[in-house]
Amino acid sequence: MGLKRRAFLQRSGLMLAVLGVSEAGLSLFASRYQQALAQPTHRKLALLVGINQYSEQVCDCTPIRGLALSGCLTDVELQRELLIHRFGFQPSDIVTLTDQQATRQGIEEAFLSHLTAQARPGDVVVFHFSGLGSQIQLGTSDSIQNGLVPVDGGVPTEDNPVINDLLEDTLGLLLRSLQTEQVTTILDTSYTNRGRTLQGNLRIRSRPNVPIGQPHLAELAIQEQLLSQLGVSREQIRAQWRSGQLPGIVLTAASANQVATEGQWNGFSAGLFTYALTQQLWWTTPATTLRTSLSQAIGTVKQASGVEQQPGLSGQKIQTPLPAYYLTLQTTNADGVIRLVEEDGKAALWLAGLPMAVLENYGASVLTVVDAHPEPIAPLPPPDADPTNPSSLPTPDPLLLQIRSRDGLTFKTRPLSGDLSLLQPGRLVQEAVRILPRNIGLTVALDASLERIERVDATSAFASIPKVSSVIAGEQPADFLFGKTQSTPTLTASLSPELLAETTPPSSTQKGYGLFYLGRNAIPNTLIQEDEAVKTAVHRIAPQLRTLLATKLLRLTANRGSSRLGVRATLEIVSPQERVVMQQETVRAPWQPPENKLSTLLTGNGAVTLPVGSRIQYRLWNYGESPIYFILLGLDTHGNAIAFCTSPEKSIIPPGENITVPQSNLDWMIQPPSGLAETHIIFSLAPLIQSYQALKVAIKADTHPITIVFDPLEVAQTLLQDLHQASAPILPKIDIPADTYVLDVNVWATLSFVYQVSNLA
Repeated sequence: MGLKRRAFLQRSGLMLAVLGVSEAGLSLFASRYQQALAQPTHRKLALLVGINQYSEQVCDCTPIRGLALSGCLTDVELQRELLIHRFGFQPSDIVTLTDQQATRQGIEEAFLSHLTAQARPGDVVVFHFSGLGSQIQLGTSDSIQNGLVPVDGGVPTEDNPVINDLLEDTLGLLLRSLQTEQVTTILDTSYTNRGRTLQGNLRIRSRPNVPIGQPHLAELAIQEQLLSQLGVSREQIRAQWRSGQLPGIVLTAASANQVATEGQWNGFSAGLFTYALTQQLWWTTPATTLRTSLSQAIGTVKQASGVEQQPGLSGQKIQTPLPAYYLTLQTTNADGVIRLVEEDGKAALWLAGLPMAVLENYGASVLTVVDAHPEPIAPLPPPDADPTNPSSLPTPDPLLLQIRSRDGLTFKTRPLSGDLSLLQPGRLVQEAVRILPRNIGLTVALDASLERIERVDATSAFASIPKVSSVIAGEQPADFLFGKTQSTPTLTASLSPELLAETTPPSSTQKGYGLFYLGRNAIPNTLIQEDEAVKTAVHRIAPQLRTLLATKLLRLTANRGSSRLGVRATLEIVSPQERVVMQQETVRAPWQPPENKLSTLLTGNGAVTLPVGSRIQYRLWNYGESPIYFILLGLDTHGNAIAFCTSPEKSIIPPGENITVPQSNLDWMIQPPSGLAETHIIFSLAPLIQSYQALKVAIKADTHPITIVFDPLEVAQTLLQDLHQASAPILPKIDIPADTYVLDVNVWATLSFVYQVSNLA
């Protein structure tokens, strides 16, 4: 039973007194609530919380360079820009609490005054928290509860045994106090106790240890007040957490007993989950469901962290194919927004709608300015224009902006061509031309557990490998991690048998070195069971480094959101039971795609797991007006580069038709071991002749359509050159830096699939 408005106002005096709100504050509180009731239309309200600056006494660790976390304020900014520019929130309806503002009392007070007091039935509410989470042992009992750590959380001491965290019970009650069911809760935090703050090259968003103490009296008082007003019991609230039946939708960065992490890139840090989710939502369309967007975000998170961080989806509303944040978008999808315009026509863009790996290598790329609404804005017609003759009505040239420099997620641009009247703050931008440097390399982080002499030897060894460099883990951005295999009892004790098999080395006695995802999940074929010198190990894994660099180049071509080709690909299990398990399609093509039925097939959080032994195929659609050529490349769970082998003449899809790859549904069986696999399907308006020639050289004689590629880096580089040549018509129209690939979004599309392979049926 929900909280009645009148009862809430009558009884809120005690609650607000507990929070330290004055009578004047209560009057303002009631006034704002009454104003909300008088609103004629549904409102969109958000409370965004982010905390980096935890003290050592609160986070129970020594902050790195003065900060316990580095990406939580970025998360708040990512959500705020998304809500305003893609979901139509009014800035005045978004409250942000960062660092010292985000006390326990401050968070609870803001929730009550901004969300509970204002939200009416049918309103949309978003609550986001980025910061530390913690498991808490209440007193000397075995009772454990999760909590969000506010900036004034504090770890109990003998003199002061109080835990000042925002407990899970309290958050559940606050969510129940809302008068709307259309609430989305995003928790980019976790509640594990790993005894450390780094997970490979990623920061962990949870206290390293479990504090023992008693909740703050003010926390208990607000719980009692809400329990009384809502007419529920603590056990009912806890049962909702256990069953995943909290109000609305709850998105979590990690499942139970897993870590939520944040990554570091050039110029900023952010939560892996928050960035991946908000990036996908910049691309979403009214037809896109939340589960579909989350499925894509999960793939991005896994590419960085491996299998250990698995985002979750729960809540009372997950059974229906809801749009993100319950809203049908009123704006065209985009890759970013104009924030600032200078007098000379230069502009600063906020770009968070492109994959992070792409932005890290974005070069002098070109974007076009679009309107915030689906209908294009045209200038007023001249007086002598004939409104019945469309050809007499002027249409503005698209305004092209070319990137000059970057600071984190802010890019400075200059106008290249087009109508400068379109250059206005708040206008959305879409990618037009992607420019990538040809000298892209691989950066490997050296695990913090390595001894100093090991790091010195590894640095020297990596420096001798072309296009590979090394950094110290936790200090700089990286693509992968180099370290020793090690047994991790705290980790393995909390994992399911499936994840345990995919995360831990075959033997806990291994002493060799190997490569890992940034979250320290092992990369296949890079670990051995014998002692070896560091330099020997580095040179041993050199072939895998070339494969991983090739994979990085393929990921940099991903452009589902920006491509103008009309293509779709579905991943289908054809045996033992036929079903579609995953779908990708372009979202900016000018043609209507075929009917979409996948949204009714995705379950859970949208993550895709394929059992070993199942047979699969991809179905490729071309719903444009020109023939489309394709190539399929990927990475299997052995760490091998794979490809679908055919000829250029057979790699064509006529307009309006679809084909299956491979054509026989018996030709592609999922092989062990368990782990992560990925497939990239690259479409082009021009034949990929050089790519297929390079592929023919890079494989051994094999009649099987899905085969191992022995020099994938050469194939990936040749593919980029093919796409560069296909983009030739655009080259004279833009300034092209030396030694770059130039890719026109009108001529290519890359659809990427990341999925988990399981030994369990």
